[in-house]
Amino acid sequence: MTPTERRTRGPGAQHERRRREIADAVLDVVAERGLPAVSLTAVAARAGVSPGRVQHYFPAKDRLIEAAFDRGNERSEARIAAKAGPGAGEGGPRRLLTVVLTELIPYDAPTRAHMRVRQWFTGLALADEAIAERMRADYARLHERLAGLLRRDRVPEPGAEAVRLVALAEGLAYYVLIGVTPPADARAQVNAAIAAAYGERPPRGTTGPGS
Repeated sequence: MTPTERRTRGPGAQHERRRREIADAVLDVVAERGLPAVSLTAVAARAGVSPGRVQHYFPAKDRLIEAAFDRGNERSEARIAAKAGPGAGEGGPRRLLTVVLTELIPYDAPTRAHMRVRQWFTGLALADEAIAERMRADYARLHERLAGLLRRDRVPEPGAEAVRLVALAEGLAYYVLIGVTPPADARAQVNAAIAAAYGERPPRGTTGPGS
């Protein structure tokens, strides 16, 4: 058996599977009761393991949230891939850009949990430079990914436009989480911003409240 096969089939794979299960439990707790409810006991009960088992994998609450952050990103990527479909390239860069940006708007329990965790993680970054550095790297990858899509469609200033679009989508996501803006209105505003980036004037009534 090769080293790769041992990692995917042996103890290492079991270790990673258990970490994912616990991270999923964190997201479930957040979805149901919010971030303040995250504790070793609550997560253990949701995962069906002992608190000691959770602590074995994640000695501190911050590590639990970090794992949930990574798992939420992983699940988000899976949702994007599923929505884009196997022939994602057939719809052109704009279609994939739209899927990625609108997926940042929470619309159900899993996406709300993911964005709540992201907001909490962002709060940590204000006081922890290590986390801030990680967030900067995460955003740099996202911005470059979207800039690449915009570049393929020859949208002017793709790098700056990618930053603006992500900032808009995540700001609206926060509004959705606290009940300022309905998800449908937030998605409409993101779609209007994409249209504007492509030099189009969106139809009336598609830019959200007050349009």
